[in-house]
This record gives sequence, structure tokens and C-alpha cells, in this order.
Amino acid sequence: MHITLIEPFFSGSHRRWAEEFREHSRHEVQILSLQGRHWKWRMFGGAVSLAKMFNEQIEKTDLILATDMLDVSTFAGLIRKNRNVVPFAVYFHENQLTYPWSPEDEDVKKGRHNEYAFINYTSAMVADKIFFNSKYHYDSFLNSLPEFLKQFPDHQELQNVDIIRKKSEILYLGMSLGKFDKYTIKNIPEGPPIILWNHRWEYDKNPDLFFNLLFELKKEKIDFRLVVLGERYSKCPEIFNEAEKKLKKEILHFGYADSFEEYAQWIKTCDILPVASFQDFFGGSIVEAIYSGVTPLLPNRLSYPEHLPSGIHSEFIYHSEKELKNKLKSILKNNKKTDFKKHVVKYNWKKIIHEYDLLFEDMVLIQK
Repeated sequence: MHITLIEPFFSGSHRRWAEEFREHSRHEVQILSLQGRHWKWRMFGGAVSLAKMFNEQIEKTDLILATDMLDVSTFAGLIRKNRNVVPFAVYFHENQLTYPWSPEDEDVKKGRHNEYAFINYTSAMVADKIFFNSKYHYDSFLNSLPEFLKQFPDHQELQNVDIIRKKSEILYLGMSLGKFDKYTIKNIPEGPPIILWNHRWEYDKNPDLFFNLLFELKKEKIDFRLVVLGERYSKCPEIFNEAEKKLKKEILHFGYADSFEEYAQWIKTCDILPVASFQDFFGGSIVEAIYSGVTPLLPNRLSYPEHLPSGIHSEFIYHSEKELKNKLKSILKNNKKTDFKKHVVKYNWKKIIHEYDLLFEDMVLIQK
């Protein structure tokens, strides 16, 4: 079977997912993509450029698999004259309806942010099947859609929410977790437990809560060490500069890892991952740490509870900032290693690729 994967934002986790799906699928997968930059322009204009590429380069396809960054309705209209009916699947890595926009964003200030959510909505309408990367993502998008449509003056077409729901499924993110297996921990001196940050250095990961909590622990003379992974952008929250100064004695590493080997080794060296984020539709960096043996401490929100069985939620899921601090202090004190790898190995491509391939095969069979 021939699958054409359309990715307007070919960078970071989007690129990894596309390339790894192509690598592991038993089907022939061809990727059409644009560089991962100017994400707003990609959502508006990417469909035009990618439709041109499709019409010029693709001789045969049985299925078109697009991500949420594509304006599927525009793309479908532009390829219609040159192709017979081909089923469309849309994979939602994120969506612009429930993503927490920064209040500093110019589009928010001018009331233009709804336009990006509307592209996600019309793409879902055009798609034959819609796949969300977590149950949280599925629920949050579909439950928020009615209120989104009600803001418009008339012809809100609320019945479309049920139409979209009926063709939506959860298809968890495939990840190459096995690549962590060959790496070992860093050779560092014995000392107190090591706390890990391995997310983007952006406001939606809530670095203020994370680092202010560590400042409090230090004042209370609770010993810990710290590894902060990630890239420092030209614009990043000021709290990172403050943390680099205030936690200088605790820091083992602060910044970008120069290679995947170094990244994997640092993660395996760490003991505890306290997560404070208020945005994550799946949480790939959290899954990588859990797989690598780091003890997670996760908020009872977003997709995080899905990564751990309910039987251990009371120990490793928190409901308030106070509970986060108390649970972290307890874990630091006991520093007991627990096997969490078994809870997330299901996301490994070798485990999940069969589900991907069967779902896409069924779409093609139904269309025929």
C-alpha cells in the first residue's frame, strides 16, 4: 500500500514521528514536507505549496495522511482535479483550539487566534478518519468544539461535532524508545538524588513553578542535584537565568546536549522528574524519562495520568502545588528506584506499528 504523509512543519517531534513511521511501517510511505518554521504561515499557506508538490511528484497513492498543521480542505480542493478519490487521515499532534496561547501573542491581542482553530475544525470535517495522540487530546478537542462554534453569529452547524466524534479515534504516539537501551548512566561522583528537567524552555512547561519549588527546597536545606536539558532560545523565560545563578552548586548540567548519546546518558543518570507543565497533548519527553528509569511525579491533568496505571496514581500523581512539594520531598528522602519502563513500552514503534498499519489498511479497504 502507498501512503503519502503530508507534513507542513517538518521539524522536531513532527519530523521524528513522520520519519520513524516511514521506517517501521510495512507500507511504502512517501513524505511531502516543508521546513519547520513560521508555523502560522505553514497553517495558512502550506497547503498551497504542498498541493503543488503532490500534483507534480505523486504518481500513485492509496491514502493521504496529514498532520494537524495542514489546511486539509484547501489541500484537498487543489489536488481534486488530478486524482481519483483517495481517503484522508489526519493525525493531531496538537490543536490550536485548546492549546494555551501566550497572552503576549499578537494574534491573541487582535482576536485572530480563532483562525488557526478553524483550520483544525475544517480539516477534521474533510478527513475520513481523525486520530488523536492521547485520550486527553481527544476529549479536550471534542468537548471544546461546541463552545468554539457557538461564538459565531449564525449557521454554527453544531451537529458537525458529532460527525467529527464518530470518525475520531485515539492512536498513541509511536516512539523509538528502544534507542535508549544501549546507553548507560554518566560516570559522576556519588551524591544526593538528581532532579531532571528535559522539556522545551518555554512558558507552557511552567518553569516558574518548577524552579521556585527547587529554590524553596534549597532554603530548607534539602539536598538535591539538578540536570536541565533543552535548548536556550533567544526568547526564553527569565527564570532559567535566575535558576542558573541560584542553583549553581546543585547543577550538573544546564543546557543543550550536543548529541543524542549525551542526552540519553544524562536522562539515565537522573532520579526524579517533577513535571509542572500546563500544556502537553502527549508528553514525549516525559515518556522518554519514564522509560529510562526516572521516577515521575506528574500533575493530575492533561495526558499525564494515561502514562501510569491507576494503581500507582496516589503515589506519583499530585493534585496541588502543596502536594507536589510534599511528594517530591518524600521521594528525595527515600530515593527508591522503581521500574516504570513497563508502563510506557507500549508506545515503542515495535509494539504500536501493527496498530497503525491495520488502521490505515482498513481505511483503504472501506474506501474501495
